[in-house]
Amino acid sequence: MKQISSRYSIAVHILSFIAGVPRECTGDVIAESVNSNPVIVRKMMAMLKRAGLIEIRRGVGGAYLKKPAEDITLLEVYQAVDVTEDEQLFHFHQPVTACPIGQIMDKRLRHELQEAQSALEHHLSQVTIKQLLTEAE
Repeated sequence: MKQISSRYSIAVHILSFIAGVPRECTGDVIAESVNSNPVIVRKMMAMLKRAGLIEIRRGVGGAYLKKPAEDITLLEVYQAVDVTEDEQLFHFHQPVTACPIGQIMDKRLRHELQEAQSALEHHLSQVTIKQLLTEAE
């Protein structure tokens, strides 16, 4: 199975940093905390901005949350950084149509994996950036 991109954990780290650090949150400062290239962090911040989760100040620089950390769920972050294609976590091969096992397994496996994705998304919708910060203390 293909791993979810590290973009997700970086995006969660960025939002947590912005929520938890009471100082100027520039891309360079955040990149140091994330231990990543500032260019990657700026690209991630642009994705978070497009999703309406942060605002980025020009000039002096810095970023801030557009809504309280207790209102940003991990599901929103997951969706913001586009960690999957076509909103499907699992990718499928095409079985031979004449194969009865292939047809049954394709249908059943799709159902089971959709259930797993739904469970993951439900869980992520229950956890906020604020909870991560609170539990980390």
